Amino acid sequence: MPGRHEGKVAFITGAARGQGRSHAVRLAEEGADIIAVDICKQIDSVPIPMSTPEDLQETVEQVERLGRRIYAVEADVRDLDALTAAADEGVSRFGRLDIVIANAGLAASGDAVEKMDPNHWKDSVDVNLTGVWHTARATVQHVIDGGRGGSVVLTSSVGGLKAHPFIANYVSTKHGIVGLMRTMAVELAPHSIRVNSVHPTQVNTPMLINDMTFRMFRPDLENPTAEDMAPISQMMNSLPVPWVEAVDISNAIVFLTSEEGRYITGVTLPIDAGALLK
Repeated sequence: MPGRHEGKVAFITGAARGQGRSHAVRLAEEGADIIAVDICKQIDSVPIPMSTPEDLQETVEQVERLGRRIYAVEADVRDLDALTAAADEGVSRFGRLDIVIANAGLAASGDAVEKMDPNHWKDSVDVNLTGVWHTARATVQHVIDGGRGGSVVLTSSVGGLKAHPFIANYVSTKHGIVGLMRTMAVELAPHSIRVNSVHPTQVNTPMLINDMTFRMFRPDLENPTAEDMAPISQMMNSLPVPWVEAVDISNAIVFLTSEEGRYITGVTLPIDAGALLK
């Protein structure tokens, strides 16, 4: 039986690991070919290890094992020219573009507003917000030109719909994504292109499961682990889970970008285990 995205092409940023890889694999399972973009190197202000070329290659192999085509590019979402070249080449290879997933982003880390490192603020804005606009700028015209409609999903966070202390850089960018999404939804509706945002709670990916986050959640311990962090993380959700899995976000994206979601646009969709109820 054909998948829900048989014959379509999806452009995904942050595709080397975590949620981005999961989105690429799930959309490939549903029949889509993939244009996968990731920086695959470290940004100086980021205190956790970022993706590598080997991570991106693993995404390639997982998609190809499903019998789908993939064009993978190491590119920084802060570089509009690089993103545009990736989109142009991907469309040249695959002949179309139907789905855009602006997923790349930096982790929720920071400090009090009056103490925050200006570089940390700038990098968060440049990647988490400007990088999302760059992704749209590089891709949306291809979807319009296809004349078939399409779907764009921007990855925000529960932090895009509520406040969290000491990560004003992250919260500000994730709120900004909502404004961008709503504007795009209005602008692109005449082209039958739908635009929505997803708002995950904590997700079991390398962006969460790392020593920096363990210490953020458990500053009372010298060497906290994921097991130490889990009870505190669970307190942020209404459902009795400390975090969700990347595939939970991917499944929501598969729905939003499919015919099943054909009349859903301008929506902020939480996949948050009830975190926004608190």
